[in-house]
Amino acid sequence: MSITDLAARVGLSKTPCQLRFRRLVSDGFIEGFRAVLSPSKMQLEHVAFVEVKLSNTTESALTSFNEAVKKIKEVEECHMIAGRFDYILKVRTRDIGKYRRVLGEKISTLPHVASTSTNPAMETVKERWDRTGSGLL
Repeated sequence: MSITDLAARVGLSKTPCQLRFRRLVSDGFIEGFRAVLSPSKMQLEHVAFVEVKLSNTTESALTSFNEAVKKIKEVEECHMIAGRFDYILKVRTRDIGKYRRVLGEKISTLPHVASTSTNPAMETVKERWDRTGSGLL
């Protein structure tokens, strides 16, 4: 969205809007800008959420797992969870066969992984970014 369009949308003239926008960037409220890629165009429509239980949760084990999981390109998100498992991963692949290989060859071999449980997504109802490219939902 252009600054002119943003200014009109929030009811400001262009210059004050641009100043406020720059301040939001410089103060760290806006952390960056990115292109939102189409998973279907990239043939990456299979999404699975993987619960990961570690065999060891010492600080060094967590650090080791964290560094290793960041290197797996199919893992879109990784969150440490307080609950019955330690991490939840969002994994995106072409299909279930590719997912099975990623699980067996990459995720299961991460440091200190004791067990995993897969929850395949049947349909994406809402994501942070909408599909029209107009921004946050």
